[in-house]
Parts: sequence; C-alpha cells; structure tokens
Amino acid sequence: MAQAKNLDLVEVSPTARPPVCRIMDYGKFKYEENRKARKAKKKQHVVQIKEVKMRPKIEDHDYGFKMDHAREFLNERNKVKFTIMFRGREMAHQDIGRRLIDKIVSELTEIAAIETPARSEGRTLTMVMMPKPPKVAAPVAKGDGKESS
Repeated sequence: MAQAKNLDLVEVSPTARPPVCRIMDYGKFKYEENRKARKAKKKQHVVQIKEVKMRPKIEDHDYGFKMDHAREFLNERNKVKFTIMFRGREMAHQDIGRRLIDKIVSELTEIAAIETPARSEGRTLTMVMMPKPPKVAAPVAKGDGKESS
C-alpha cells in the first residue's frame, strides 16, 4: 500500500503486539519535527545570574538604585545574586549585613523568591533570588452588560 502511494512505511511502536506501523512521507515528517524543535528553541529563555554588590553601610540613594536594577533583572526572568562585602572592622558587625539582606527580601518578596538563603563565605554574605512564575490572569466572564430581571 505504501509503495502504491509513493510513501514510506514507518514503524511507530515496535514493542506493541502486533507492531504498529504508519504510512507517511518520512522526509516531510522529519523536516516538520526539526522545524518545531527550532521554533521551540527560539522561544526559550536562558536564565542568567545577575549580581548586585553592596556594602553594609550603603546610602539610601545607592540602595534604591541597586534595587531598581535588581527588579529589572527579575522582571527579565533572570536570577539575582546579592553580595554584601565586608571590609576591616565591618566583619565584627555582620548583623548589619543580615539586616540589609532582610530588607532586600521584604522589598522583593512580591516578585521574587529566595533560591539560596543568605550565607556567609569569608568576607562576603551572599543570597540568590529567583523570579516568581508570572501569574496567569483569571478569565473575565463576558456579558452584554444587561441584567436579566
């Protein structure tokens, strides 16, 4: 039957009893499959880790500026690594860095979730936040605007 239609006989499921075969143009099938794969690859987003570095004694304006950048990174669906660097005597006051991390978490809690909690590594305190999945809007019931009596 396949030869009469100038098509290929392709075995779909060899383990089934009896084996399942399909009559199709195999070249066209492979082409369509590759096309779908290319299209899916084009739409996918590669997540990057962006880093925001701060010091424990950061001023309000600098803090706001860096938080705007962090929000921008999270809205672009990238992860953000917050690094707080301590120098000299600041190492004795790591609680200031922890409070700064808590402030960051409270500000970004609606758009991001903590992936890696804050941890101290030598002279740095690091934390990684990832964007929360976008919320799907609930469908709105369509009506003609008239109430029935």
